[in-house]
Amino acid sequence: MLADQWCKTSWRASAGSFVSLMTLYESNFLRLGWLVRDLQGVRAAAVSRVASDCDLYLSPLELSRYTSLFRLTYEFPTAGAAQCDPDLEICVYHDARLAEVRSFRGFKRHPQLSRLHSGLKRELDQRWSRNMLLNKWLEYCVERGHRF
Repeated sequence: MLADQWCKTSWRASAGSFVSLMTLYESNFLRLGWLVRDLQGVRAAAVSRVASDCDLYLSPLELSRYTSLFRLTYEFPTAGAAQCDPDLEICVYHDARLAEVRSFRGFKRHPQLSRLHSGLKRELDQRWSRNMLLNKWLEYCVERGHRF
C-alpha cells in the first residue's frame, strides 16, 4: 500500500501555502486509492457497507482519460429525500496523481462550519479547508473498513 508520508514537500512549504496544498492533493489521491482500488475503472455508482459505519456512496459524475469527477457521501434517511453529508465532489487527475475537492455542500447545513468557512478570505485557504476535510475523512473511512 502506498503511504502518504512519502509525499515530498519543498523546504519552502508552510501550512496553507500553495506547495503544501499540492502535497495535500497528492495525499488525497493516495488515500482515495486506499478506498477505491481502481479509480480509473469506476464506471457506475457503488456503495460500501460495513457494520461499524454508515453506508458510503461513490458516484462517478464525469469520466475521461485523464480526469474523473466523483461524488462521495454518506446518505442519512430523513422524512423526505435522503440527507447527504458530507457531500463532496472530488476531481481526480489520474496523470498527475492528485485529488481535490471541487465542492462541499455541507456549509449551509452546519452553521459552525459556515462561520469558519466565511472567515477564510483567500481561495487558497478555502481549498485548504475543503481538502483537509477530505483527507481526514478518507482516513476515517478506510479505518472503519470501507472499500470499493
